[in-house]
Amino acid sequence: MYEFRMPSLGADMEAGTLVEWLIKAGDTVNRGQVVAVVETQKGAVDVEIWEDGTVDKIVVEVGRKVPVGELLATLRTAGGESSAAAEITLEDATPQSVKKPILTDAGILHSEPAPTLSVRQRVSPSARKLAEEMGIDITSVQPSEAGAVISRADVERTANAGASGSVTAKPTPPDWHAQMRVAIAAAMSRSKREIPHYYLSTDIDVTRVVNWIESENLKRSISDRILPVVPFMRAISMALHEVPELNGFWVDGESRPSSAVHLGMAISMRGGGLVAPAIHDADGKSIDQLMVDLRDLVTRVRSGRLRSSEMSDPTVTFTNLGEKGVEGVFGVIYPPQVAIIGLGKISERPWIEGGQVVVRKVATITLAADHRASDGHRGGLFLVALDRLLQEPEGLR
Repeated sequence: MYEFRMPSLGADMEAGTLVEWLIKAGDTVNRGQVVAVVETQKGAVDVEIWEDGTVDKIVVEVGRKVPVGELLATLRTAGGESSAAAEITLEDATPQSVKKPILTDAGILHSEPAPTLSVRQRVSPSARKLAEEMGIDITSVQPSEAGAVISRADVERTANAGASGSVTAKPTPPDWHAQMRVAIAAAMSRSKREIPHYYLSTDIDVTRVVNWIESENLKRSISDRILPVVPFMRAISMALHEVPELNGFWVDGESRPSSAVHLGMAISMRGGGLVAPAIHDADGKSIDQLMVDLRDLVTRVRSGRLRSSEMSDPTVTFTNLGEKGVEGVFGVIYPPQVAIIGLGKISERPWIEGGQVVVRKVATITLAADHRASDGHRGGLFLVALDRLLQEPEGLR
């Protein structure tokens, strides 16, 4: 019997509210399938399952706030009762191509599980947000057609019907932005308290890579053009293979480097707040694929819909504040990661080349790293490798 538990979706998460089940008892599920939607301080997250089997029992009802590690449902796997139970925390809620740490201890199980529930209607993220803003209980909203996804129009229709008293109103919704700031502050306080940071920065001549991007984009349609940040994502992912101590986790008193680069991208959310979901296996993807993945990720962040797998296992974080006009950014490491890389704005500066002063496009790259997992010498080698890769943009394809 496989035990499906509330996953940890980051070091700043202690609990999540179960807002939707996409399965019911008796359903067959497959590895990687989205089975539930959980509301966290950072929005709605689609939670995947990483075992094949049949749903045995739904334990937690929709609407409950559930601590990380608490039992949500049970699954009959191919091995039946002889199959070992497992907890879907960070190690299980994400793709298992790389060993990942468990971020938090499991919660206490209830001795009397809640009744099994039937499958819930699917709700679009914008409809859920509108219902929350209007104080409408989303469970009271019915789609225009049986089995259809609940839309904003359905919510508005229900709100109009509410004037007759037939709709259950919700209490004033919580201030999610304020809750997110509290969660981020707690995680960053823990980071500064527990992680011995060291900081490095270097200015890199990025003229070649900027010129290469401009040349490439002239050959492409507007929808296929490359954003300036994408070659940096590719170069960072490649450079981390040369200094693997910066890519991974610090768990249980030891460094656990990752063989794959799951690049956490710091992205601002609509209405405020920040998340850093992962682009998985960034080191093995071309610039074009990274561009596709980045567009998809930004779109879903702005609509408030992410997946548990990309929230729980970034192996390193990349923050780009250059587009906001910032010269350089020294980030705070997101535990249990061991490094965060920052990119400042690209600007024309005087540069010494061959004994002559020339004008070059230059960017400041920064590194904040965990001194328990690496040191300044190794961090410096990473920045040197990054510089070398950016001087040969054709090799970044």
